[in-house]
Amino acid sequence: MSEEQKRKTAVVTGSLDTKGIEIEFVADLLRQSGLDVLVIDFGVLGDPPYVPQISSTEVAQAGGGSLEQLRRRREKTEAMRVMRAGLSRIIQDLFATDRLDGILSMGGSGGTVIASAAMRQLPVGLPKVLVSTIGSGDVSPYVGARDIVIIPSVVDVAGINRISRMVYTNAAAALTGMMLAPRPEAAGDRPVISASMFGNTTACVDRARAQLEAHGYEVLVFHATGGGGKTMQNLIADGLIAGVLDITTTELADEVCGGVFSAGVERVRLGATVQTPVVLAPGCVDMCNFWARDQVPERYKHRLLYEWNPNVTLMRTSVEENRHIGAMLAETANLCAGPVAILLPLGGVSMLDCPRGAFWDPEANRACFETLRRTLRPGLSVMEVDCNINDPEFADRAARTLLWMLDTQRGE
Repeated sequence: MSEEQKRKTAVVTGSLDTKGIEIEFVADLLRQSGLDVLVIDFGVLGDPPYVPQISSTEVAQAGGGSLEQLRRRREKTEAMRVMRAGLSRIIQDLFATDRLDGILSMGGSGGTVIASAAMRQLPVGLPKVLVSTIGSGDVSPYVGARDIVIIPSVVDVAGINRISRMVYTNAAAALTGMMLAPRPEAAGDRPVISASMFGNTTACVDRARAQLEAHGYEVLVFHATGGGGKTMQNLIADGLIAGVLDITTTELADEVCGGVFSAGVERVRLGATVQTPVVLAPGCVDMCNFWARDQVPERYKHRLLYEWNPNVTLMRTSVEENRHIGAMLAETANLCAGPVAILLPLGGVSMLDCPRGAFWDPEANRACFETLRRTLRPGLSVMEVDCNINDPEFADRAARTLLWMLDTQRGE
């Protein structure tokens, strides 16, 4: 049977003991759309209202436990651990044996934890839809570095009513559309470069990207909003990235100041596990990100704030904060397993950090740069570029440097 003729299989999973009716409603919609459906139950408390293709007994066994014991002990932490591990293992096996083309789950906080853990085992591009009661909050722990579509349930996943019927129908339609849509052609075997970008460094990254693409590379641009940095780091660690243009390291500023776009302390290990060439720059370290102005922490109300848009407020980082950021940039470079070059834009690290710009602060920038130089391990290359990070000269230098490092690594 050809790829075009093969019927696609949608996996639908949840706690059937409490969400069985809702799961079956969505499964029926998917079947009506021409998809095969495989239902997996990971409920622990009671028996399902119908027999699924894969039972909670099988999920518990795959997770190294016993459903009977979980029910007897009624220890929620243990049950979550076992069912999360079991579902993840089953989902991996289904994908590896070509029995999973898309996945949908529905549930509350517990179900979201279990289902999202399994979805994060699947590759980017495979359709993943999760209807969740916590879908309108911070979903970054559930999405991780994967393209999981989270739909807020609006009302609890508890019955079919005038609201839930619309939400569930939309979720089924979303998964169907993604699964039946024509797949884009692969970009070929062009080597891949990752680049970090922000609105305040777009001019730089766009110009550098054009030059790298002209030399035969495919450039993946990641928005430096925490999730972007984590995703980029995961792809580098997976060995999928030939070179890194880490121009926008503002996630370090958010880690230092407690902003909303931190990628965590692990951001300094960006290139620590593979010998991938890295060009590193202190892009947008002049700013820490918060949501709307009224959500800026009280301790920062007196600081220099800039309303980037109604939902994002930027805070200019201080001299002391820049010392910490400089140390983290140095640690990033020191940990790189492959070649690394550091570029310092003496004319400012963002669009706002320039003469007559709202965040222009040469003293804070010097604190960052001097700390970086002082704490770098010997032998690392630091290049000063006498311009703003968004000036063509800086973008050209960054692109040329990375291309030279890539050519050198290949022995050209």
